[in-house]
Amino acid sequence: MLVLFKLLGSLALLMFGMKSMSDALQKMAGPQLRHVLGAMTINRFTGMLTGVFVTAAVQSSTATTLMTVSFVNAGLLTLAQAISVIMGAHIGTTVMAWIMSLGFSFNIDDYVYSAFFLGIILIYMKKHRIVGDFLFGAAFLFLGLGTLKTTGAEAVTGEYADMINAFFAHFREPSLWNSMLFLFMGTVLTLCVQSSAAIMAITMTLCSTGVLHIDQCIMLVLGENIGTTITSNIVAMAANVQARRAAFAHLSINVVGVIWVMILLNPFFTAVCSFVGFDPDMSPSAPGFAPKASMVLAAFHSAFNVANTLLLIWFVPYVERFVCYVIKSKKQDEEEDFSLHFISSGIMKTPELSVFEAHKEIESFADRMQHMFEMVRELLTLSSSTNNAKGSKESEFNKLYTRIEKYESISDNMEFEIAKYLDQVSDAHLSDETKAKIRAMLREISELESIGDACYNIARTIFHKYNGKKDHFSEKQYEHIHQMMELIDQSLTEMNRLMGGRKEAFDVRRSFNIENEINNYRNQLKAQNINAINNHEYTYAVGMIYMDIINECEKLGDYVVNVVEARMGRRQKGVL
Repeated sequence: MLVLFKLLGSLALLMFGMKSMSDALQKMAGPQLRHVLGAMTINRFTGMLTGVFVTAAVQSSTATTLMTVSFVNAGLLTLAQAISVIMGAHIGTTVMAWIMSLGFSFNIDDYVYSAFFLGIILIYMKKHRIVGDFLFGAAFLFLGLGTLKTTGAEAVTGEYADMINAFFAHFREPSLWNSMLFLFMGTVLTLCVQSSAAIMAITMTLCSTGVLHIDQCIMLVLGENIGTTITSNIVAMAANVQARRAAFAHLSINVVGVIWVMILLNPFFTAVCSFVGFDPDMSPSAPGFAPKASMVLAAFHSAFNVANTLLLIWFVPYVERFVCYVIKSKKQDEEEDFSLHFISSGIMKTPELSVFEAHKEIESFADRMQHMFEMVRELLTLSSSTNNAKGSKESEFNKLYTRIEKYESISDNMEFEIAKYLDQVSDAHLSDETKAKIRAMLREISELESIGDACYNIARTIFHKYNGKKDHFSEKQYEHIHQMMELIDQSLTEMNRLMGGRKEAFDVRRSFNIENEINNYRNQLKAQNINAINNHEYTYAVGMIYMDIINECEKLGDYVVNVVEARMGRRQKGVL
C-alpha cells in the first residue's frame, strides 16, 4: 500500500507541476498568444507553425486545442485554419516528452530544491511572481518524475517483483490482440487522467524498469495520442457546430495517424531506433538502458506526430469536408433561445482562455441588447399605425411585445450566468491584470442588464398606453421620440464597435459627445413638454407618458456610457 500511495502521489505531483508550469507560461504570454493565433494563420503551413510555437510556449497541447476550438466558436478562426493549428499543436506537445526523458538521463533531484528556493524568492517579489510560479511548477514536475522513477524501480525489484513480472508476462507475446489491448489502455488512461504527458511519464517508468517491453510501450504512446483528443471533444459538446467540427478533426487526425503507423509499424519503429541508437533487444539490466528507453519513446512520439502532420497537412480541405459531412449543421434560430454560445464548462481551462470566452459572451450580450432596442423602436412604429388600423397590425404589435418580454428575461439570465462563470474564474490564481479585467467585465454585464431593463420599461410604457385607449401622441411627439431613439441607437452602435474591437483604436469622445446630445435633447424636450401642456396641445396624462419614454431613453444612454467606461478601464462616475 505504501508503494501504491507513493506512485499515486508522485503522479499527482507530476500533474500538478505540469499544470502550474503551463498556467504560468500562459499568464506570461497569454494575450500575445491570442494575437498570434489570430494573425499567423494565413494558410495551412503558417497555421501549423503557429500551433507548434504556441504549444511549445505553453507546454500544453490541450490548452492550445481548447483555445483554438474557442476561437472557432467565436468566429475568429475558420475551420481550415483551426485544423492546421491543431496539427501543429501535435508537434509542439512532443517537447514535454523530451523534457521528461531528461529526468531519466541524470538525477534531476539534485537541482529541484534549488529551483524551489529560487522560486519562493521570486513569488514574494510580486514583480516576478509568475516566473516563480513557473519554477515551482517545473520543480514539482521533476520531483514527481524522480519519485515516480525511484518508486517504480523499488516496486520492480521489491517483494512484489515476481508477481508484477508474471502479470505483464501474459501480454508480452507479439500479437495483434496484445497490441490492441495496450493501444486501448493508453487511450483510456489518458482519457481518465486528462493528461497525455502524465501517462507518458508512467510509460517511460514502466519501460525503463523493464516491466513492459518497448513494443508494448509504443502501443501505449499511440493510445495516448488518441486519448488526448477526447478532452477537446468533451468541451466542444456545449459549443457551436464549427467548434465541434474542429474538435472532431483533432480526433480524426490522430486516429488516421495511428492507423497508418500501425500498418507500417515495424519499419517506422526500426528507423526511430536506428536514429536514437537503441537496440530493442537490449536487456533492462544493461548499463544505460533507462535513459535510452525513455529517449526512444520521446523520439517515437515526435516522429509519429511530425510524420503524421507533414502527411496530412496536404489534405486539410478533405479533412474539413469529412468533419462537415459527419457533423452537419442544424437549421434553427437560436437568437431567442437563451444559451451561452462561447462559455463552455471544460476540463483543464486556463484563466486566460476563460477570460477571453467571457469577453466574447459579453460581446454577444451587448449585440443582443441593441437588437432588443431595435424591436422597441419597431414597437413604437407599430403603436402609431395600429391606432388607425386594428386587426393584423394589432396582432403583430402584441407578438412583438411578447418577444421583447422574452429578451428581458434573456438579459437577466445572461447576467447571472456570466457573473457566475466569472466568479468561478476568479477563484483561480490570477494576475493583477486579469483580476482588473474580471472586475470590469462584472460591471459591463450589470450595465448591459440595465440596458435590457430600460428597453423593457420603454416597451411596457408603449404597451400600456396603447391598451389604455388614452389620447394618442401627436405627430411631433412621435418625431421627437424617434429622434431620441436614433441617438440611442448611435450610442449602442459605438458601444458594440468598442466591444468587438480593440479599445486602443477606439475614440471614446464619440460616445461622450452622443451622450451629451442625448442629455441636451432630453432637457429641451422637457421644457417643450411643459409649454405644450400649458398651451393645451395635449393632456397632462399624455405628456407624462411621453416624458416617461424620453427619460427612460436618457437613462439607457447613461447605461451605455457606463459600459464604455468599464470597457475602457475608467472608474465609475454613477448615473449622469
